[in-house]
Amino acid sequence: MPRRDNRPLFAAALVAALIIACGPRAQHQDAAEARDLSTISAPSADTTIAAATHVTVGPRVELSLEITNLHDRAIELRFPTGQTHEFAVYDSTGKEVWRWSSGRLFTQTLQARRLGGRDRVDYSAQWDAAGRTGRYTAVATLASANHPVQERVDFVLP
Repeated sequence: MPRRDNRPLFAAALVAALIIACGPRAQHQDAAEARDLSTISAPSADTTIAAATHVTVGPRVELSLEITNLHDRAIELRFPTGQTHEFAVYDSTGKEVWRWSSGRLFTQTLQARRLGGRDRVDYSAQWDAAGRTGRYTAVATLASANHPVQERVDFVLP
């Protein structure tokens, strides 16, 4: 009995397995996990830059993220998309109540920002917290691929 050549069948199965393994993943699950307060990591231990997050409570909640280059030489902050930063606010139970980027569109192109020696860049946002009271946590994120930062600040709305 002649031996059957299974190489084409094996190659097709291998290609199908690679397509399934490398194919698109469900975006809703990844986004939900990223927005779960328990998955937020501690601030970066990056020694090239310093970050400071400020929250000012008034008629609107003012949020700011200051990034400072700690060195005398310039650095480059690289971003995988047009989004350079993010702000989110969580209530005392860890539920997200506001996200700066919600409803915004960002380019899907790489970008870079040069930060000179000892220079600083500020990012800010306002949250209309009308009618809300209680304890909240603001999370500010620098979306840099090479110098990511995430800072948390607790605050109270009277």
